[in-house]
Amino acid sequence: MSEPTTAGGTGEGTRAVRAGLPEPVKYEPTLPGPVFAAHFHLPGEPTGPYTYGRDENPTWTRLERAVGELEAPGRDDVDTLVFASGMAAISSVLFSQLRAGDTVVLPSDGYQALPLVRAQLEAYGIEVRTAPTGGDAQLAVLDGAKLLWIESPSNPGLDVCDIRRLAEAAHARGALVAVDNTLATPLGQRPLELGADFSVASGTKQLTGHGDVLLGYVTGCSGEPMTAVRRWRKIVGAIPGPMEAWLAHRSIATLQMRVDRQSATALAVAQALRGRPEVTGLRYPGLADDPSHQVASRQMRRHGCVVSFTLPTRARAERFLEELRLVDDATSFGGVRSTAERRGRWGGDAVPEGFIRLSVGAEDPDDLVADVLRALEESAR
Repeated sequence: MSEPTTAGGTGEGTRAVRAGLPEPVKYEPTLPGPVFAAHFHLPGEPTGPYTYGRDENPTWTRLERAVGELEAPGRDDVDTLVFASGMAAISSVLFSQLRAGDTVVLPSDGYQALPLVRAQLEAYGIEVRTAPTGGDAQLAVLDGAKLLWIESPSNPGLDVCDIRRLAEAAHARGALVAVDNTLATPLGQRPLELGADFSVASGTKQLTGHGDVLLGYVTGCSGEPMTAVRRWRKIVGAIPGPMEAWLAHRSIATLQMRVDRQSATALAVAQALRGRPEVTGLRYPGLADDPSHQVASRQMRRHGCVVSFTLPTRARAERFLEELRLVDDATSFGGVRSTAERRGRWGGDAVPEGFIRLSVGAEDPDDLVADVLRALEESAR
């Protein structure tokens, strides 16, 4: 496969549109279609790039180049690996880097599946320590750790920590640092530039943005840690299908447009909610009075598409969700169609019964704000 195009502008929109594309070939498509192959022609010694479908695929390669150009533009010392889901990517880092007797630090307020991961890590003889994201609280439990796992902004509470400060402290203690960059996306923040060893994300969310692809990825500095991640993917077989990889690559072309629109509308929604008497615990890092705003503004270029808040009761929250017309009651976030849910229904997050996570889509801002405010009014009746 030919090398990717490198000429052109350096703006984020230009980069997103052209990321990972091969050099143009006459009469060939700009983005070649998915390559469906379990095996490849392989005479002689297996020294080429594509040998067997569990190891490599040309469609993955293009997507991995694209993600790497967004996560670490201009760097040639960085590798990206794609996975079947965000959890596959998360697991690959944790279980490839840790051994029995090691210690890992996880956020106590992170993604809902982390408690399940914790139980499995402990079953393998790995010590797990936890601390909240806010206030850089993980600093207090770093001593002796092999790996620090950061989730900033946290999901669903939207707390933010100082990634650079935590990374420097972890490295001084000999620990590796992984950052879950799902909520921010590479256009919101670049963890490797802030000192992390790994940037991990679920591509299911805003990176692909259409709610139709399960995908994950790990981007990290070239070397033994990423070699171990690659080995883990090969052993476990947690690989994406070619069609999913191609759909993801196609979707990245509109990432900047989607992220800009969704971030601006999320701020408008948060501002509209700020004065509502029934709304408490409103969080959005882009709000000037949000507890995380100062730290977020130093390390994030965009503040994301998720707004969280609490309504007085479970019943009020459920009526609010029922009254929404432009917002689907669904889990996940980051899609072009707005979604919201009462997070307490899953039982895995330490949130009030009336806690709402609202993912802002690409609808007209005025329409979406009006729908949210109308639903609040109707839910009071």
